[in-house]
Amino acid sequence: MRPFRIPTAALILSWILCSAPSSELKAQTVEQYEVFEIRLDGPSGGNPFVDVELTAEFKFANRVLQADGFYDGNGVYIVRFMPDAAGEWRYSLKSNVREFDGKAGTFSCTKAKGNNHGPVGIRNTYHFGYADGTPFYPVGTTCYAWVWQGDALVKQTLETLEKAPFNKIRMCVFPKQYSTYIQNEPPMYPYEGSKEKGWDFARFNPEYFRYFEQRVRDLKELGIEADIILFHPYDRGKWGFDKMMPRENDLYPELCTG
Repeated sequence: MRPFRIPTAALILSWILCSAPSSELKAQTVEQYEVFEIRLDGPSGGNPFVDVELTAEFKFANRVLQADGFYDGNGVYIVRFMPDAAGEWRYSLKSNVREFDGKAGTFSCTKAKGNNHGPVGIRNTYHFGYADGTPFYPVGTTCYAWVWQGDALVKQTLETLEKAPFNKIRMCVFPKQYSTYIQNEPPMYPYEGSKEKGWDFARFNPEYFRYFEQRVRDLKELGIEADIILFHPYDRGKWGFDKMMPRENDLYPELCTG
């Protein structure tokens, strides 16, 4: 299973579906370009991050799209999907877990409204634009390690960005060590284990990624796109996240991209 999904810069608060005894999941409504979420209770034994396979197939008119699920800790599994068209969507689950496999449902997608223009992509070959065609002119800054500097500085950073002209910020998933300005330990780490005893690179820390996702949500509320750096050389041997083996490196992007 692809273990954990960090959504795109347009990550927002999700609609939650709880698993039900029947094969049909409860219908919900979600706005276009927002995040539809399926939430399921399942097994927690072994290593669910890699042992459990979970995917969802989403159908709209003649289109079929697939999204991978991830393990969110405490026996909870999640599938996230961003509908890009208004109307009724149908979906079904496939899994090596019997209670997940074959579950199905529908949800209604309403048209985007207000400042919800969808994700940013290439527009007219040389420019950027939102999914609905609105132009996007990036005015960016960098705050690589702001997420892991403690709640007080995180709050101050968001307050500063709210008053600034920037609509894009480049930032890292992993913590950063910088000889002059950044020497502190982050409040938590992306993997189970410790830098002294070693990390279990096959077991993620869901709390770490939930905290990171909330910061991306905070940026969204300010109208700021998150330009997220997945790999980076700023560890400098402090934690060892820059020295993962090939399989560990392969597993980590699966975590981030779903």
